[in-house]
Amino acid sequence: MTVLYLLSIFFERVVYLFKNLDYLCEGTPLQKKMHNLLANLGIFMDLSPYKPILCGTIPLDISTASSDLDIIMDVRNFNQFKQTVDNLYSHFPHYHFQLKTVRGTLTAKANFFVQDKEIELFGQPHPVETQFAYLHMCIEYEILKQRPVLKEKVIQYKESGMKTEPAFASLLGLKGDPYEALIQYGREQIGIGCFS
Repeated sequence: MTVLYLLSIFFERVVYLFKNLDYLCEGTPLQKKMHNLLANLGIFMDLSPYKPILCGTIPLDISTASSDLDIIMDVRNFNQFKQTVDNLYSHFPHYHFQLKTVRGTLTAKANFFVQDKEIELFGQPHPVETQFAYLHMCIEYEILKQRPVLKEKVIQYKESGMKTEPAFASLLGLKGDPYEALIQYGREQIGIGCFS
């Protein structure tokens, strides 16, 4: 078996893990609660044409009290997406929709609150498996599997105000832009990101 084949099998396994929200049902009390919130909201069914994936700290169990639910999507028609999201969620507290440029890519971003938990919808015209948020999560998942001692340290950094990727980059001794550096680390040390 070639190294590329082994990496592809590994990557498919990680992709499958996060594409199915059932893993939250077997997790911590917070993860179970968030699964129920998302299931009751029906957001993954309502937005299924955009291939939504929950990313960020809650899937990795490194969240803090202020952590939100980050849902990334593959969005090609921004006007249609805005109309869909407006129709579904504009009645929720603190709803806000905007188009902005993120790392040179036009991005749709919507925020609102459900049961005092902020939800952020993040759409880019790229497959979700190639978006930074997803790659970061997969890389961080494998880092925590290999070095579980880092979990509490990441949480401590986050509770002190540091973002997730800078926290990982600092603990791993990565230099430069922490978001880019973590992607590079994933490619070189783990094999995630080779297919983006």
